[in-house]
Amino acid sequence: MNNVFKFLKELKKNNNREWFAEHKHEYDSAKAEVVIFVEEVLKHLSKANPEFKEVQAAKTIARIYRDVRFSKNKDPYKLNFGIMLSPKGRSVDGPGYYLHIQPGECFIGGGYWMPQGEALKNIRQEIDYNAEEFKKILHSKSFKKFYDGLSEEDKLKTAPKDYPKDHPEIEYLKLKSFVCFHALSDSQFSDKATPKLVSDAVAALKPLVVFLESAVAQ
Repeated sequence: MNNVFKFLKELKKNNNREWFAEHKHEYDSAKAEVVIFVEEVLKHLSKANPEFKEVQAAKTIARIYRDVRFSKNKDPYKLNFGIMLSPKGRSVDGPGYYLHIQPGECFIGGGYWMPQGEALKNIRQEIDYNAEEFKKILHSKSFKKFYDGLSEEDKLKTAPKDYPKDHPEIEYLKLKSFVCFHALSDSQFSDKATPKLVSDAVAALKPLVVFLESAVAQ
């Protein structure tokens, strides 16, 4: 994966279309290495999760081109390889697993980032109705091996509508995203054991993803 990090570091210094066009072959080479890595992850995942057997590694990787239409940042390219490890493909809108490869900022994680409308309402309702099941997932040995808990980014400062401020699970109900992350070092991507580690981290997240999927399917 050395070419991957080398390319992304150079892209950070030269985030423009002219440079990218001249170095497109380097991008293609880096992406090919990411595909090989993801194929190894999927091999491990498929052993216990048959739904991953038909997933094509190349189709899990997000486009590197940024949508700059509504952004003040007009840099045309992302500085990472984003991988949606989902049987539903990279365009999945809902709970899932995500691998992020970026120099100094790599991680594996998942859950449901910023659910909207009915989805958010249903997740909060499911936590309200089945709090013990939800907490059992977050406190399980397999989950805690990789994750410190749910991210509190963009958490509400007050109780959401329809819930009292003294609700026993109010801190979970204030969340606007239900995601967690396990940091990875750049050097780990040169370790042959890392695809298995990523697979194990995904497996540890599966009960949470299933809980969230069940909630939004209501």
